[in-house]
Amino acid sequence: MKQKYLVGLDVGSSSVKASLVNIETGACAASAFYPKTEAPILSVRTGWAEQEPQMWWDNMKLALRQVMDEAHATGDEISAIGISYQMHGLVCVDKNLEVLRPAIIWCDSRAVPYGERAFRELGADQCLSHLLNSPGNFTAAKLAWVKENEPDIYNRIYKIMLPGDYIAMRLSGEVNTTASGLSEGMLWDFQENRPARFLMDYYGFSESLLPEVVPTFSIQSEVSQSAAAELGLRQGTPISYRAGDQPNNALSLNVFNPGEIASTAGTSGVVYGVLGNVNYDPKSRVNTFAHVNHLYNGQSSMVNGQSQTRLGVLLCINGTGILNAWIRRNVAPEGISYADMNVMMEQVPIGSEGVSVIPFGNGAERVLENRETGCSVHGINFNKHSKAHLMRAAQEGIVFSFCYGMEVMRDMGMDIRKIHAGRANMFLSPIFRDTLASVSGATIELYETDGSVGAAKGAGMGCGIYRNNNEAFATLKKLAVIEPDVAQHAAYAEAYARWRERLQAVDR
Repeated sequence: MKQKYLVGLDVGSSSVKASLVNIETGACAASAFYPKTEAPILSVRTGWAEQEPQMWWDNMKLALRQVMDEAHATGDEISAIGISYQMHGLVCVDKNLEVLRPAIIWCDSRAVPYGERAFRELGADQCLSHLLNSPGNFTAAKLAWVKENEPDIYNRIYKIMLPGDYIAMRLSGEVNTTASGLSEGMLWDFQENRPARFLMDYYGFSESLLPEVVPTFSIQSEVSQSAAAELGLRQGTPISYRAGDQPNNALSLNVFNPGEIASTAGTSGVVYGVLGNVNYDPKSRVNTFAHVNHLYNGQSSMVNGQSQTRLGVLLCINGTGILNAWIRRNVAPEGISYADMNVMMEQVPIGSEGVSVIPFGNGAERVLENRETGCSVHGINFNKHSKAHLMRAAQEGIVFSFCYGMEVMRDMGMDIRKIHAGRANMFLSPIFRDTLASVSGATIELYETDGSVGAAKGAGMGCGIYRNNNEAFATLKKLAVIEPDVAQHAAYAEAYARWRERLQAVDR
């Protein structure tokens, strides 16, 4: 039977989504996610966040079964599987590949002191030049916590994995990972192009705990006989792509080349840009990981036998959509919609007539070197300003925080000319989009896509169905293009400069 579908799996902390993509048309044939209510996060102590990996597998099975049923697809019709997953987690298994403890997931903060101590004792120059980041609260530091606090469990660990590695293991019975995955856990050395031995030695880890490293786009493993029987798949179906959610989001938006940007603006906001040379921010205000198409000497699938530096520089702003939602609940007229808010804001000129909102009210911000300034409002005139001024100033403040972080990315050598985003969340707001384009000077392109569809197309690249990313994403639907407003450049620049001065005053 002709194989005509690709499967994409997106393993998030709130749900697991599956999509079935038609190879011939590039269209999504079916999508589903489970659970239908947000998945539980175990938090037995303040700052802890854990999930049972078995829960990811159970929800993946339900989502996969639903999309196959809806498309009337059989296992024989599926050509390959791709996986996207929540980043920075830690899964520990024993020699029987049984999970030893719940996974410590991305938002767990217990390992912060372990990363900070490593950064201090190893030195900023060593860590930043080799890891491109502080060890921080990433996977390596989480393993250090397990080693010190749960030695009986640590001594039984055969391999450690990221969440996507675990799902691939359950599908295939094989344990492997990628350089991109190791880099997000602070376990990849960009100077040596190999696992970060110096950090593992510091923590006292054996390198044998790491899985085999395989290329991001490759036949990494194949569906086992037992998994095929459990899932209704064909034994031998290749698993041919894997990436963390932010690199995968960039892939989903066809962001592969230096200077291209992928952005999301939900509760928090992310600007993820591709850098073509090995570099880092000396103040560690952004994170830098290997992008999906980063190729290194010694890797089997290089471009014409040459290495190719493609790093993903990740800026995260905590106070994004959460501020807009707070304004809607507490400032806007009762019962108003976001669309109605946008209409009200359009009556206010660029720069909100001198009102500025510093949006950092959702915890410490990495772009501020982990300081917590809180949210603040500046420049209100009781005789002139209204609710609409506050609403517009809040959206402008969110945009300005993005642009402030993008200055760091430019200082690292990134030439930002184009921003790719899905038409969702804050990107539904014309004021948000127009302000971002006009202050950054970048053209914004809005697309219709999601992470699981991107993972499916990544699988198609990994198994050779698509020759390259342009072929894989030839059917990516562009919904709108927003160009910088050159005529209003001075007004936008003045508002941003005023906001920046006020941020510096509160961030002293």
